[in-house]
Amino acid sequence: MPLAVWRAHASLTLILLAGFNPLVPMAALAQADVPRTATARPAWIARSDANARLLLEVTARFAPEQATSFGIDGLDERISDLGVGYDQRQQTAFTEAAAELERRLAAEKDPLVRQDLEILIEAARDNARGFELNRKYTLPYFNMSQLLFGSLRSLLDDQVVPARRPAALVRLKRYAGLEPGYQPITQLAQQRIRERLNQPGILYPFQAQLEKDLANNASFVAGMGQLFEKYNIASYQEPLARLKSELTAYDGFLRKEVLPKARNDFRQPPELYAFALKQYGVDLPPAELTVLARAAFADIQRQMQALAPQVAKAKGYRSTDYRDVIRDLKKEQLLGEAILPHYQERLGQIEQIIRREKLVTLPDRPARIRLASAAESAATPAPNMRPPRLLGNKGEQGEFILPLNIPAPPGTSAGKSERVDDFTHAAASWTLTAHEARPGHELQFASLVEKGVSTARAIYAFNSTNVEGWALYAEAITLPFMPPEGQLISLQARLQRAARAFLDPGLQAGTVTREEAMRVLTQEVMLSQPFANQEVERYTFRAPGQATSYFYGYTRLSELRKDAEKQMGSRFDAQKFHDFILAQGLLPPALLRKAVLELFVATGSGAANVR
Repeated sequence: MPLAVWRAHASLTLILLAGFNPLVPMAALAQADVPRTATARPAWIARSDANARLLLEVTARFAPEQATSFGIDGLDERISDLGVGYDQRQQTAFTEAAAELERRLAAEKDPLVRQDLEILIEAARDNARGFELNRKYTLPYFNMSQLLFGSLRSLLDDQVVPARRPAALVRLKRYAGLEPGYQPITQLAQQRIRERLNQPGILYPFQAQLEKDLANNASFVAGMGQLFEKYNIASYQEPLARLKSELTAYDGFLRKEVLPKARNDFRQPPELYAFALKQYGVDLPPAELTVLARAAFADIQRQMQALAPQVAKAKGYRSTDYRDVIRDLKKEQLLGEAILPHYQERLGQIEQIIRREKLVTLPDRPARIRLASAAESAATPAPNMRPPRLLGNKGEQGEFILPLNIPAPPGTSAGKSERVDDFTHAAASWTLTAHEARPGHELQFASLVEKGVSTARAIYAFNSTNVEGWALYAEAITLPFMPPEGQLISLQARLQRAARAFLDPGLQAGTVTREEAMRVLTQEVMLSQPFANQEVERYTFRAPGQATSYFYGYTRLSELRKDAEKQMGSRFDAQKFHDFILAQGLLPPALLRKAVLELFVATGSGAANVR
């Protein structure tokens, strides 16, 4: 399932808002150095974080909302400004930052600081490269309703201290252009788009993407008002009405001037797709990834078929084919108020397994699970983890969010839309909870906060391979202790991840059709029609390349464990191994492998880690 997160790198699928905001004072950025635990932080981390501030300053200058989401204080009222040359200015800033970090690397002797400098340099270069490629290939496109809803929601949240929430009203007024010196941000977005409407060879947004976004925007606009009402923010009505008017006009502009020229071919230029894979942490060529994934797909199907008769016998099902067994399991749907308590109970059962089997060390505090709002479901139409603030954390936790209604495709009436049954049947809650909560995403992000890793390892090494690879691996280490029906659905989820790793590149290369992808997902993986449709949207226009990262990250991490076990023999301890992995932060596979083989394998314990 997707991770609902910001990205530290420039995105090719969602251009960050940017602007002229003055460089944030160093006093505010110093909040990034606040210890995240009571434990004293090593001196090398403080030195590494001083280097990371160079990139944090760039983010704070051009995208203060994103910097706030990282955890930098003092920026709550600031907004991005889509001024002339926003992309060139950011590209220049990141290029200059990379050059300065390279100078620091040449003089640095500490191996851990050097390692973090390499992470920061790559992040800066990738940011600059992302803006360059966007300008070369794509028309600027901003889904303003979703972007602004996400910005306001980041301040209007249960885990945000009440004193910070009124800043959302200031942001609202500035987005609407109601404060001196601020033009409505939707008008600025129109200007940036118009500048390049007639550029020869420019790629317009994919038609289905634009139609989907326009169909969902009412949910985001309604969600803004609900947030202000929930947190009792006074006097929001007039600025919100003004912003709604601006958003309506902006959507009208998109329908009139962009939608008629929207492209029907979702495929990205090879250079863009290759860069997207790199951003998501996948460094294997698509052709090699496809071969690996197809072989894994066939092997997982064999495992599922071997297990299905056991589930069928226990449940009294007639058919023993894994497809029919999954279809029967989906009939055991959870309803209404029973859904959230069920997942909470399932989490408790998994935590008992983790402690009993000594899989990984758990924190004493409970994990957070809640149901999504309609707007959140439209933004991320699948179960997801919303990460906590990673810098200057003051007790915020990640949240496992359950969106239970995936929006139907544009033009589909609600009455004709097949029900999504993939997340709300009892057998699915085993693997979903292991992935999104514990020992998956929630535990990984809690470790980043509570162990106090460097900013480079918490923010700038962040990519889908590092994060989703651990979460799928977390499902795998929990699977042997699930009941048979839970094991079967966990294998189904792994089958889905293997399918992603050959369908996504196949669709982008033109070797797989949309119809074939839907057939594989609905008839082999056994996803519901609307969930399969949402998957294909993900591969084609929501985030091409991202879905491959689950399988790839899991494969690399599984290989690393096998090598560690082989070298250590009887000295290998799974709990210490997993604790060590989490203590490294979000290291990419190559650096994580180096740390495991040189530190963990050599000592046989988690004591020799980056702390």
